[in-house]
Amino acid sequence: MPDRTSAPSRRTLLTASAAAAAVAVTGGTVGPAAAADRPTADRLRHLIASMTLEEKVGQLFVMRVYGHSATAPDQADVDANLKEIGVRTAAELIAKYHVGGIIYFAWAHNTRDPHQIADLSNGIQQAALADRTRIPLLTSTDQEHGIVARVGRPATLLPGAMALGAGAFRRGTRDAREAARIAGAELAALGIRQNYAPDADVNVDPGNPVIGVRSFGSEPSSVAALVAAQVRGYQSARVVATAKHFPGHGDTKDDSHHKLPHIDHTREEWQALDAPPFRAAVAAGIDSIMTAHIVVPALDPAEDPATLSRPILTGILREELGFQGVVVTDSLSMEGVRTKYGDDRVPVLALKAGCDQLLNPPNLDVAWNAVLAAVRGGELTEARIDESLLRILRLKAKRGLFDQPYVTRRAVDRTVGTRRHLAAADRIADATTTLLVNEGGLLPLSPRRHRRVLVVGVDPASPTGTTGPPTAVLAAELTGLGFTATALPTGPAPTRAKIDEAVAAARAGANAVVVTTRNVSATSTQRTLVAELAATGVPVTTIAIQNPYDVARTTGLGARAHLAAYSWTDVETRAAARVLAGRIRPTGRLPVPVHRADDPGTVLFPVGHGLGY
Repeated sequence: MPDRTSAPSRRTLLTASAAAAAVAVTGGTVGPAAAADRPTADRLRHLIASMTLEEKVGQLFVMRVYGHSATAPDQADVDANLKEIGVRTAAELIAKYHVGGIIYFAWAHNTRDPHQIADLSNGIQQAALADRTRIPLLTSTDQEHGIVARVGRPATLLPGAMALGAGAFRRGTRDAREAARIAGAELAALGIRQNYAPDADVNVDPGNPVIGVRSFGSEPSSVAALVAAQVRGYQSARVVATAKHFPGHGDTKDDSHHKLPHIDHTREEWQALDAPPFRAAVAAGIDSIMTAHIVVPALDPAEDPATLSRPILTGILREELGFQGVVVTDSLSMEGVRTKYGDDRVPVLALKAGCDQLLNPPNLDVAWNAVLAAVRGGELTEARIDESLLRILRLKAKRGLFDQPYVTRRAVDRTVGTRRHLAAADRIADATTTLLVNEGGLLPLSPRRHRRVLVVGVDPASPTGTTGPPTAVLAAELTGLGFTATALPTGPAPTRAKIDEAVAAARAGANAVVVTTRNVSATSTQRTLVAELAATGVPVTTIAIQNPYDVARTTGLGARAHLAAYSWTDVETRAAARVLAGRIRPTGRLPVPVHRADDPGTVLFPVGHGLGY
């Protein structure tokens, strides 16, 4: 262990953090003078030289932890922490393992409300600055928006990537950049300084089970432009943007959470299809890139997961693309990275491949000790650990964590879920809804001809913090726009009883029926629901509330109009309702092609398709 006389240099290095602590946790403000003491690269190297090997290795890990508080979580969360990590609280996690980051999840009870999140972030930073190293933590989350959101209302919920891709045909990249700027500002106010977004995957497989609408689309150049815009938006708010999932997860039939997907692109196909968004992210100054747990034999004949592949991460990402920032693994708890090697080997191999941050291993004690053993045994050098550690510390300094690690409730109130941000979210969403079919000019609905509207269909589990299921939100919004709308959810696999109930309700006086669909398959009873409702003679409109590919399975069943909303969050659902009612015109265009269900080689609706009125 180094001589503790080196501690004064660390105190000097972190003077700004200590000054911020004196006022931030009590709701005060921090003056600009702290920025003058921002650590230089030489001072960061001096800090690294003063650290123990255990402290250095700990800084490479980003870990989950249960609880709404860093020091006083609920007993159930204490129990979960003890079972999975061997500590009671986030503060104990930091003290024991010296982790460099913590990832927030809604299911881990980290994100109840804005003030709680800010308090949790401050508690975590207090624990980090109380540790011997006095290095602030980099807190992170997956706030992609759309169908992936860990922080919900009253924070601003924004359209997701594919919706932004649909809006970009008319509005270019400005909405994507503004959405990222708003999201970044709100995350920063909550003390979350690294966001695992934007998604840089080019989604070319309609059956992709893990990406889909998380991608901006299927055209590499369009995805690249939108990725670059979001990088600039996030980082203008001093939040670390993280492009994912390198080298590209858009053409997989397997979900890497559960399996190890293989991508059979040639090197030339990868260069043309998958690489452009990552090249654009690097050119835009991206801080961080996340790896994919996928096998691409053309890029690495050894067929190691990309996360563990030196030819991919060092040879291509570092040397060919010129990326000098932080490489973070996708979650090491995912089966895709665990199928070939044991949990003790994965973190070591990830570092040998070129990763810097090791995200969320299933067993932190096993992973942490495995890296220590690899260094002590000579498989990894301490210089290699220092290399990643310097990148991480530089990033923390660049994004102001040494200057101002704390946040205030006052800043939360001024920033999170403001009227201006909410209005911007609605304005952005209004450009995304895509009208695919409108037989006989059914839409827009008229309050005089279609006063009584029945809303049926799928109600997926709502993303964090939404006000209600999409059928209820649609019905409420339509009612507010002059209709009398009733919600009757029928589920993702409507039973005969539910279909009969919906048909009876339509026949009982409905003037129009709206059906929400999600992930419709050839044998889905969602198709039966649409067909039998259309057979009543009441005009039917479907809204694909996730993948627009649903329309390939729902056309030809008698519905007269089809919309794509790309998500079922409040902001996109309300925008779809305004399109239905004619309060706004549909201007979104398909950012992916939709192929015929009975002939996948034939395009039913091409990229750029979209009707108006």
